[in-house]
Amino acid sequence: MTPLVIAQSDLRVSQNGRYLEYTSGKPFFYLADTAWELFHRLNREEADLYLTNRAEKGFTAIQAVVLAEHNGLQDPNPYGHTPLLHNDPEQPVEAYFQHVDYIINKADDLGLHIALLPTWGDKLFKDKWGVGPEIFNEQKAYAFGHYIGNRYKTKQNIIWVVGGDRNPRDHSEDVAVWRAMAKGITDAVGGKDNAMMTFHPQTNSSKWFHQDEWLDFNMLQTGHCPDVKVWEKISSDYQRYPVKPTMDGEPIYEEIPVCFDIKNGYPDPIDIRRRAYLSLFAGAHGHTYGCNNIWQMYDKHRKPTLEPTKPWHESLDLPGAVAMTHVRKLMESRPMLERVPDQSLVVNAPDNYQERVQATRGTDYAFIYSAAGLPFELNMGKISGRKVTASWFDPRTGHIQKAGTYKNKATVRFSPPAQEAGQDWVLMLDDASRKLPVP
Repeated sequence: MTPLVIAQSDLRVSQNGRYLEYTSGKPFFYLADTAWELFHRLNREEADLYLTNRAEKGFTAIQAVVLAEHNGLQDPNPYGHTPLLHNDPEQPVEAYFQHVDYIINKADDLGLHIALLPTWGDKLFKDKWGVGPEIFNEQKAYAFGHYIGNRYKTKQNIIWVVGGDRNPRDHSEDVAVWRAMAKGITDAVGGKDNAMMTFHPQTNSSKWFHQDEWLDFNMLQTGHCPDVKVWEKISSDYQRYPVKPTMDGEPIYEEIPVCFDIKNGYPDPIDIRRRAYLSLFAGAHGHTYGCNNIWQMYDKHRKPTLEPTKPWHESLDLPGAVAMTHVRKLMESRPMLERVPDQSLVVNAPDNYQERVQATRGTDYAFIYSAAGLPFELNMGKISGRKVTASWFDPRTGHIQKAGTYKNKATVRFSPPAQEAGQDWVLMLDDASRKLPVP
């Protein structure tokens, strides 16, 4: 009998500790969509539709949960199966996991990674909300982690995500349970080198797990109110040692009530874009998009959560999702692995979310994001070249307008092509001698 081959993850942390890359050395841009209820609520035809749409838009990862939030232990999947016998993590139901298998394999066929959460956090503790029930202790967490790790140890397109919208409480037991689950996974897949892993918190994984060897990159949640200084949160992780990549794994969602209150209305598309560009330019290695209608796979025959606006399949092409396509094109248009945040480029950057000017650069290029499309001044000479070429990148459309050539010294003022409400812009500066390609 031929032994089962364990497949090493096709991803690793880059040598400088800031980014993810394929084991071939090619940069990997983590651009995820939030599909928490994917395994639980969609049948195979629906999953095919969803995954194909996300692959076509350029997403590279899908965040989904095996033991789902919406009564995921008792409410069966579209084929009538629940995941566990007697709600026991040591008694998984094969038929349920065959459906999970199908979706993971379909994602692989489409070139998508699955950022796989074994369980939502309410199965560990409900805290102030959640259906639960609480079914995990250290033994059960290790056993379930080992089971699911063993089941998918031949799949290279898995990014493991322990946690699930819960912070450990202020005692050691919760931390120990999550660590037990991480150990179960890594033991099953043949060791840490075979697993790419992070933790999905309510706030920031680095508070509890930054020093843990199994945590390859930090994930934070900036949540669903718009006025968040995301650059400060990313920077806090960026400055930690040992150096690890960091990113926003749950920002404000499209079509969600602002701050969870329908009286506040819904976010504008610019809020979705701002959260992406401000975090990436502050040093994040990737970004996660989310839509309130899609994460819960809302349809008219299902009980809604947080006031969805339309069924999930009618929400696939919303402006925020389309804008993520342009985010990826821009970030991959220049050498990613050398990119660093550099606010010394900006003269007097506003310290508020609506007007922030955030800068990042490589050796011979720089990107500067104006969150409100307001003019700004730059300190030149931060990248190579006697002269630089300037272009304006439109985050709404991905279109580029040339903006002239400048001496790479002193201070220069730049004014976006249009200064209207809802019009953010990215300035691209390139060493003129390099003749870098248009995204």
